[in-house]
Amino acid sequence: METLKLRKISIDTYRENVAYLHRDCPVYRSEGFQALSKIEIHEAADGSTVIAVLNVVDDEAILAPHELGLSEQAFTQLNLPDGTDVRVEHARPPDSLKAVHRKIAGERLMLDEYRGIIRDITGNRYSRIEIAAFLVSCSETGLERDEVLYLTRAMVETGKRLDWSEPLVVDKHCIGGVPGNRTSMLIVPIVAAHGMLIPKTSSRAITSPAGTADTMGVLANVELLPDHLHRIVRRERACLAWGGKARLAPVDDVLISVERPLSLDSPGQMVASILAKKLAAGSTHLLIDIPVGPTAKVRSRSAALRLRKLFEYTGDHTGLQLEVIITDGRQPIGRGIGPVLEARDVMLILNNHPDAPADLREKALQLSGRILEFDPDVRGGQGYVIARDILYSGRALAKMEAIIQAQGDKPGTAAPGYLRKPVLAGSSGNITHIDNLQMAHIARLAGAPLDPGAGVDLHRKIGEPVSQGDPLYTIHAEFEADFRFSCEAAARDSGYRIGLQSEAENKKSG
Repeated sequence: METLKLRKISIDTYRENVAYLHRDCPVYRSEGFQALSKIEIHEAADGSTVIAVLNVVDDEAILAPHELGLSEQAFTQLNLPDGTDVRVEHARPPDSLKAVHRKIAGERLMLDEYRGIIRDITGNRYSRIEIAAFLVSCSETGLERDEVLYLTRAMVETGKRLDWSEPLVVDKHCIGGVPGNRTSMLIVPIVAAHGMLIPKTSSRAITSPAGTADTMGVLANVELLPDHLHRIVRRERACLAWGGKARLAPVDDVLISVERPLSLDSPGQMVASILAKKLAAGSTHLLIDIPVGPTAKVRSRSAALRLRKLFEYTGDHTGLQLEVIITDGRQPIGRGIGPVLEARDVMLILNNHPDAPADLREKALQLSGRILEFDPDVRGGQGYVIARDILYSGRALAKMEAIIQAQGDKPGTAAPGYLRKPVLAGSSGNITHIDNLQMAHIARLAGAPLDPGAGVDLHRKIGEPVSQGDPLYTIHAEFEADFRFSCEAAARDSGYRIGLQSEAENKKSG
């Protein structure tokens, strides 16, 4: 078979292997390749191999007919220098696609079938379209509880699994849906200051304006290789890192990269994603926070109870001691929505500043207390008092500063986006409702989380009085187009409802 010269095409295709052939390439013509078909690339000397999705080029300034181009990710995986002789051929469809077709038809899959699907996705044998088909089938036809367990196990098996050689390794996770709910960045230093091991690894945001990894990334390096992460946790008893760099259940980040543009977050997939990451991180005890509210991810208490049972079933069968608590998700927590603004809130609380948001502080103390009670030496009901003492004494701040230094602090001070616009109350009264979805939408339109300084800074919460013309919140953005989009969205629907004082009191107590 005719060989081609390898060439790196400096295009970031975000977790998808992409190959490029010129339309006049003799191999392209003779083999009958088509755009978006999958091809296998081999070193001519029968060495490295990768599978990639084919794109066709018409411009010789980009690629010559005798060359094969690879995107940055595919080129790194093939690990050969520019100019190496390579061969290309049609890639065989992965056998596991048969199981995906069965899932699309609504059938129940077994452990080995999920293992095959996850193994092939990890091996880049699936295109984005095929991954999307798998995720949509799981979302639309649903996953039985055994399937959630199988998917969790398959995801754990694809990456590294940390072993801390300790009987008590704790973690916490919120399922999301409430903007600004940055409790993990407070819980971790409180719990670590108590002496418990809490290696906190998080995903990037999927549909929210910021995840824990996005917000911690404002203050410190979160892309820690496994050995580095291990050293930090051994020394500080904690970390706040992105799980993708640590290669913990790495297929999860591939799935998230497809879920994000589709805004998919099905219950079964969510449970498998969360628990796979926690198991891979070596956790033995886990606290799950499920916020419930009319515009949260979980809208009713009955739905939260069903989700709790699914978490508990999967946790029981994977050896994870798990506690699930249901919390108030009727409005954003804290004031900031977006990485820089949320990091500001966290540091105000750790510094015991009088302007620190009280609701975020109180929720973090409540959750920290529950985690501290995993410690057999802490009596039930005493965790909150211990957590409060650790925060108010400054020990939590000292621990957070040590974690930031160990991970590598970010030089300079990140600031909210310089483009800003206050959104004003259209009438007088009391705040009766704040739409989580709309506030997250406005913050994402402003550029969060990709632009760390973008987002929304809240000035009023449910139950508080406002007069016409008072600022409800301020939009921050770093780019004109994003700023315009977010301001237009806020003009159409501010996300706030203002009513009589009695209505606000009912909302607050309900």
